[in-house]
Amino acid sequence: MVLANLTGDDILLCQITSHYSDEKHVIELKTTDFETGSLPVNSYIRPTRIFTADKNIILKTVGTASSEILNKTIDHIISILKQ
Repeated sequence: MVLANLTGDDILLCQITSHYSDEKHVIELKTTDFETGSLPVNSYIRPTRIFTADKNIILKTVGTASSEILNKTIDHIISILKQ
């Protein structure tokens, strides 16, 4: 999940996986949680897995999660940082 477009060619990302984890901050991402596009199966956002990447390595976009899901993810990240 793209959290932010950074200066230059970098983007801030958060891991999405189809494998369930019982971590405290995992957020379920349903196929219906997208404004555009979708994933083939319900998946899980892992806000504890944040990383940067060069946007030139991105091959395609499969969809755009709803603003509700994005805000929920950001809220979890802030909560993790405040611990």
